[in-house]
Order: sequence, then structure tokens, then C-alpha cells
Amino acid sequence: MKTAEFALDPDLCHLNHAAIGPWPLRTVRAVEAFARENGALGSLHYPAWLEVEQRLRERLARLLGADSADEIALVKSTSEGLSVIAQGLPWAAGDNVVGIAQEFPSNRIVWESLAERGVEWRALDLEHCGEDPETALLACCDERTRLVAVSWVQYGRGLRLDLEHLGALCRARGILLCVDAIQGLGALPFDLARCGADFVVADGHKWMLGPEGVALLYVAPAQRERLQLHEFGWRMVADPGNFETRQWQPASNARRFECGSPNLLGMHALEASLSLIEELGPASIQTAIAERIEHLIGWIDRQGFELLSPPAPARRAGILTFRVEGVDHEWLWRALMEQRVLCAARGGGIRFSPHFHTTPDSLDAAMKRLMEALSRHAHQ
Repeated sequence: MKTAEFALDPDLCHLNHAAIGPWPLRTVRAVEAFARENGALGSLHYPAWLEVEQRLRERLARLLGADSADEIALVKSTSEGLSVIAQGLPWAAGDNVVGIAQEFPSNRIVWESLAERGVEWRALDLEHCGEDPETALLACCDERTRLVAVSWVQYGRGLRLDLEHLGALCRARGILLCVDAIQGLGALPFDLARCGADFVVADGHKWMLGPEGVALLYVAPAQRERLQLHEFGWRMVADPGNFETRQWQPASNARRFECGSPNLLGMHALEASLSLIEELGPASIQTAIAERIEHLIGWIDRQGFELLSPPAPARRAGILTFRVEGVDHEWLWRALMEQRVLCAARGGGIRFSPHFHTTPDSLDAAMKRLMEALSRHAHQ
């Protein structure tokens, strides 16, 4: 699937899209062109840059299934987007937020920080919740639960939540749903209408194959004005081009959450990457990733390693985490990195995260290098 769009070093096995993904060639070219234009012409074509920004919003809206690009705010990171929500909602002492104990810190710290306002963060331990984490999450809720805040796909072992099921449970209880979608967008189809999330946040540097520093923030129209603003500047106002006015009000659309000058360099990059994602289509990308994950699982089974990721395909995305009995996974991770197998030590094991462009040869090379590392380890 368009492997010619990538120019990775042939000796590198890139199995780390759950951390930072590589850029497609079209993205490299977009950034080079933007830099050359700046060097030669400065901001002469600034209006055209804003057209790229608008195309990016439109692509992100389509990727989510949002009704309009006006519903997409462009922020610096997932953490910033989650902070806009956490600090903006009208909390009362005694309220609580329900989440998952194994979350990435971005989706824990923002909610834990509300303790000073008397808001409790309740964490479900995935190790002891059975096969229905969605129902288990709702079992943690009570009459003071205002929000369920979860990652669509867990970063450590790759558990994929059933957002449609979870969304229905939340709506039935009148509880808001906040989804950190960073480990799924670009790898899986997302259906905003079916899951009914009130908030969605995701940075572009993982499965969307973009740069760090550009993230989407979706806030449902019904919640937009409920969020108290804590960041202010020239761009979040209704009329950002009127610099002389002393009478201002926040923009009515999602731009109210963007206080200052845009990261147009990053936006050019992410817009180019998403053009590739959109050409291929999320469904075909999901199929390609699933094939690569199944290939790895077959190999793990043959070697007798312990699979830490969910065995059921419906519960998986692009993350495959496993453990080798008797081998320290941190040591094994360092050994793999030394052999140019780009991966991560997460979830108590080795985390591989291939994308649609990952070739079978690259997967086989990674497996061979891992076995060579284990052989050296056995003879030490």
C-alpha cells in the first residue's frame, strides 16, 4: 500500500508508530517547499497558507465524522486539548471523573490535577475488569460522575475500547464522554455519530504520520460554550482581523480554543500526511495493519512468547505487546534498538506498532534480529 510514499532507511525496522511515526515523502516535500517559500518570499503568500490550514480542518472533520470544519480546533498537543476540557468544565466539589489506571500520563494528570477543586479521579484497573471494560467503567460511576475520560486504544498493550457501546452507556446515565484518540486515528475508522463522544483529542504525530506540535480538539456544539476559557489572545475572538477594536467576544466556533498564532509549518506537514490517509481510506488502512498484526501474532505463538495485547481482533488496533519469559524486557528493548529495530518498552513487554506501509520483509527482519538478540543473551 503506497510503500513508495516512504523513504525509510532500508536497514531500519520501524515498528514504533505508537510513539512517533515517520513522514511520507509528500510531507517532507510540503515542509521543504514551505521553508523555501519562507526563505525566498517571506509571508507574501500568507493567504494561501491559511487555505492549507482550512484544508487540514476539513480533513480532520472528515476523519472524525464531524459535521463541519468549524467544530475542529487546532491545538499544540493532546495534553493541551485535554487540559482545555479539564480546566474548562464547570466542576463542583464532590464531582468525579472515571478513567483507566493504565492510561498514558496525559490522560491521568489533567484529571488528577482537579483534586485541588474537590474533584476525584477514579481509575478502573484493566487487569481486574474482565472482558467488558465499558460496563466496568460505568460500574465505577455514581450520581456525581460528570465525565468518563478514556483512550480509544490503550498505549501500553493496545486494548481497543468499544466506543459505540461506551457512548451509549454514558448517554443513558447523562455522563459526558471524552476520548483520547491518538492511538487510533489514522489506523482505524472513527465514527463520531455512532460513539457520541462529547470531546475528542488527538495529536498528529503517531498514526496520522504528521509532526509533533499539531493536534485536533473536537468539542460537541452543545458543550462548546460550557467550557470556561483560560487562554486568550488575538486569534480566539470572533473577528480576529480587527486589531483595533476594544469590543471583542470569543469565536462561536472551535477557534475560540486557539488563543494565538498558528503553527503553519506543522499544519502544512499534517495536511500533507492526511491527504495520504484520506486517499487510502481508514478501512483499507485498518485491514493492512490487521494483517501485519496477525503476522506478528503468528510468530509470537510459534516462539512460545506471551502475548500481552488482547487476543480478540475486535479489541486490537495497531499495537502488539508481548513478553519473553525469563528475559528483562528493558534489556531486550535496548538490544533491539541497537539492532535498528525501532520499538518501545511498554505495558510490561516489547511493543511493536506497524503501519500500513510496513513491509513483510521489515517484519521478518525485526523477528530475526530479536531471535539473534535472545541467542546472544542465552550464551552470556
